[in-house]
Amino acid sequence: MGAVEALEKLAPVVLAFGCGVLLARRKVVPAESSKAFADYAFLFAVPCYLFGNIYASDLGTLFNWRAITGYAVAAGVAVLLIGALAWASGVREPRGIALRVMAAVQVNTAYFAVPVFIMLFGNAAPIFPVLLFQVCVLSLVIISVMELGRADRTGSRSRQLGAAVGASLLTPVVVSCNAGILLNLLSVRLPHAVLDSFAFVGDSASPVALFALGLHLGGVGLSVRGTTLEEVCIIAFKCVVFPVLAFAVAYYGFGVRGDWLRYLVLIAAMPAPQNLFIFAQRYEVGVDMSAALVVKSSVVALLLLPLLMQWAHRT
Repeated sequence: MGAVEALEKLAPVVLAFGCGVLLARRKVVPAESSKAFADYAFLFAVPCYLFGNIYASDLGTLFNWRAITGYAVAAGVAVLLIGALAWASGVREPRGIALRVMAAVQVNTAYFAVPVFIMLFGNAAPIFPVLLFQVCVLSLVIISVMELGRADRTGSRSRQLGAAVGASLLTPVVVSCNAGILLNLLSVRLPHAVLDSFAFVGDSASPVALFALGLHLGGVGLSVRGTTLEEVCIIAFKCVVFPVLAFAVAYYGFGVRGDWLRYLVLIAAMPAPQNLFIFAQRYEVGVDMSAALVVKSSVVALLLLPLLMQWAHRT
């Protein structure tokens, strides 16, 4: 019954994505317009979503520092492993390596983990510390690499790196996250009209990003038979190896037990983030592979969900 409820809660995801595929295949909406939708999500809707939710959260109750540190260490190990594997497989372009790291280590929090956590625990709050870590650390590094690799950047290497880091810090996603934390800590009271406005726009982030993904795949097509060995390895790492690694590091390295151990493993088992496709569109690198990884890892995570639920209730 739990798996059925999970599928019901994920029905909006299927609707938004499926309509994008259908409309692109029937050429009602041009597949090329997916980039415009992705830019809207990346530059506007997702930042609004992050700011509103972080600002309204009780930061003091969200952070179990031992658990979050354990997760961060596991993610760091995973980044090194994926980077080494990508290099060994012949990937030399830094942006290509960064994209594979994002696919294998970052997780789909807002669009997949939230309904799962609400179903299992009645509360999605434990997701936000990981979301902050992803946005303020992992995404910052990945965006810096992406910005550094842009063809329109000129000048010395140090100047390019400084410009890349500066651009990443000024990315709407990072700015909105840091602004939400700062105003929350300072207890700045914002008018309800302002918060309602952010919520209104932020609520569109998930369907628009999924619709953009559907449009893109509707245009290029997606086949299980066309799955490459690299895609299989990345998906296996994301949905199986990374959760096991998170469990081992948190349990044996940091002594995490109980609910937080379940939270970390379940979060690590979530599929590749929607932002993977948005970043790929934004920086024009690995777009087709990113779209395939988002969808296929979501399917695998959904199939593994009953096992994860059974494990979570037993531990």
